[in-house]
Amino acid sequence: MSGEEALAGLRRQAQHLIAELAGPVRRIRLRSGPAVLEVEWHPDDVTRPDAPPPPAEVAPPVASAPGPPAALIRPMVPGRVAVRAPIVGTFYRAPEPGAAPFVAVGDLVRPGQPVAIVEAMKLMNEVAADRAGRVVAILAEDGQPVEYDQPLIELDPA
Repeated sequence: MSGEEALAGLRRQAQHLIAELAGPVRRIRLRSGPAVLEVEWHPDDVTRPDAPPPPAEVAPPVASAPGPPAALIRPMVPGRVAVRAPIVGTFYRAPEPGAAPFVAVGDLVRPGQPVAIVEAMKLMNEVAADRAGRVVAILAEDGQPVEYDQPLIELDPA
């Protein structure tokens, strides 16, 4: 199946799904192999039921290994490494609400040090640095969903 055929199939699925759902839809994302279809409505359009949905933004098919969509990955500076999500789930920077984050930009980390949590199915999975380095960027938003192998924290190796 070509990339165009996969996208056409995803478009049909999106139309059927939206027609079956009750209430306004703000965002929908479908994936079939390397093809990804993502549709997002602006908040103003969601409150107006008579407003037609905006055109779908279609990501071009990519021939790569499974992993997070390219839109989720910010290009990294050469020589830096990423601490990646070990599982699909929700990313948390702190061990509990209101607590200080595990790490912040500028912190030095050592191998095995906890740097975040990814919650999956009510289980808290600790994310640990696999090498020493200085945190130069937090790549995921606290409380947001993350994909398997998605870069979460960028390190400058020490």
